[in-house]
Amino acid sequence: MLPVRKSENWLPSIFNDFFDNEWMQRTAAGTPAVNIIETDKEYHIEVAAPGSTKDDFKINLDSDHNLVVSMEKQTSTTDTDENSKFIHREFSCTRFRQSFYLPENTDRDHIGASVKDGILTIAVPKLTPDEVKKSHRFIEIS
Repeated sequence: MLPVRKSENWLPSIFNDFFDNEWMQRTAAGTPAVNIIETDKEYHIEVAAPGSTKDDFKINLDSDHNLVVSMEKQTSTTDTDENSKFIHREFSCTRFRQSFYLPENTDRDHIGASVKDGILTIAVPKLTPDEVKKSHRFIEIS
C-alpha cells in the first residue's frame, strides 16, 4: 500500500536530482506525517494530526478505489477591548488531502477508523487468498 502521488514534476533539474534522493527527502509544508504498517491480517494507516477530532476528517473511496483521507480545521481567537474593537486576532486554517492506493487483497467493505491523541488510525483488513480468488469474476465470451 502506497500513498498516491498526484502531481509529479515532469521537468527534471539539477536541484530535483540532488534534493529528491534518500539523503534529503522533501516534505510538503502542512502535510501530516503518515505511517503505513502491514500485519498478517490488515494494513494500519496512521496520520498525525495534533488537535484534530473525528469531526475534522473525511474518509472515502474514490472512483479508482483509492482510499482518500481529507481534513479541514479552522480555529480563531480574538482579544477585544471595552468598545469591542479588535486589539488582536489570530486565525488558522489547516487542510490536507491524501490518497492511498489499496492493493487487490484489501476488504474495502470493512475499513474502520478512529482518532486518539491526535492520531487518525485507519484499519484496512486483508482478504485471504481464497477470498481474493472468489472476488474475481470471469466473463464468458459468446
